[in-house]
Amino acid sequence: MTMSRRNRREWRIILWISLASAVLSAYFGQAVAPAEEPLLTGVLQGILTSLLIATPITVFEVRRARINSLGWMRRLPLAGYFLVKVAFYCVVIVAGLILSRLLMSIGTPRVTIFDSIFRNSVLFAIGMSVFGNLVVETGRLLGFGTLKHLLVGRYARPRSEQKAFLLIDMKDSTGLAEKLGAIRFHELLNAFFRDVADAAIECDAEIHKYVGDEVILTWPAGPALKEGDCLACPFLARQNIARNAARYRDRFGAVPEFRAALHCGEIVAGEIGDVRREIAYVGDTLNVAARLLEACKSLGLDVLVSAELLAQVRLPPDLQAERLPTLTIRGRDAPLEIAVLSLRVGQTQA
Repeated sequence: MTMSRRNRREWRIILWISLASAVLSAYFGQAVAPAEEPLLTGVLQGILTSLLIATPITVFEVRRARINSLGWMRRLPLAGYFLVKVAFYCVVIVAGLILSRLLMSIGTPRVTIFDSIFRNSVLFAIGMSVFGNLVVETGRLLGFGTLKHLLVGRYARPRSEQKAFLLIDMKDSTGLAEKLGAIRFHELLNAFFRDVADAAIECDAEIHKYVGDEVILTWPAGPALKEGDCLACPFLARQNIARNAARYRDRFGAVPEFRAALHCGEIVAGEIGDVRREIAYVGDTLNVAARLLEACKSLGLDVLVSAELLAQVRLPPDLQAERLPTLTIRGRDAPLEIAVLSLRVGQTQA
């Protein structure tokens, strides 16, 4: 069975966090070990403790959204959500420390569990868990790509870049909101964006922003863009939604549909804001993509792409592009050459 890119990405995150935790725990283990113990014993104690504590916590944090039985956590108020996580952390930390001591003391006639080293280990594990949780939650809030760029200061000064953009907008969102009510419509949006996010990860896209019922995906210019994954992305998102159609009907009585527009060009990227900072993209490229999305609605089409982008990427074999009359863009002198994307005859979504 082939593992999806999202699963591979999640397991890579789990692996790297577990390795980093093991290194830190090995150092801590030898630092707090009694002087009479061999150095290797403290190192092994730290690594084993890390495997028993950091790894299950990391798996819980990274894979939680994928575990259906834990969906109730997302509906908890913030205070309840953190209380549940704190309780889980405490159980794993204490159980992991006790188990690691028992395993390391096999063959020893007398075992001491609760001592000053145990107390220090609990404090160290809690500190590591809080720090790791802060990184994960901040990454989820900002996007891990955005968090990385903010930490390294990539966009501390505005810089010009070539990027492709995909704008996806849910159809008839107003009607769905009236039918479902605000709370259930929010749940529908979350499920819809989750299917789009799966497609984005499969196509190596970065999720730039959610705006109401619209999501903006982006790709940097380069070899990955030329492969044409950006053109396949909206059809993969549609396939994900079709695969979950029964779930949508059961929960919401409707299966969401969307329009999409793709364009590429130069933008200026830079950190913006004071109280809350984010990375903003400024330039004509996003404005043109937004006009393309409006044209989807007026022309009654689902996926439009600019000829500028088509000229730079390889068209996936299961897709076809049909040229349309040029589109006049407000504020742009030259008309925009566009095409409609669709599956080739004989291709299916599911």
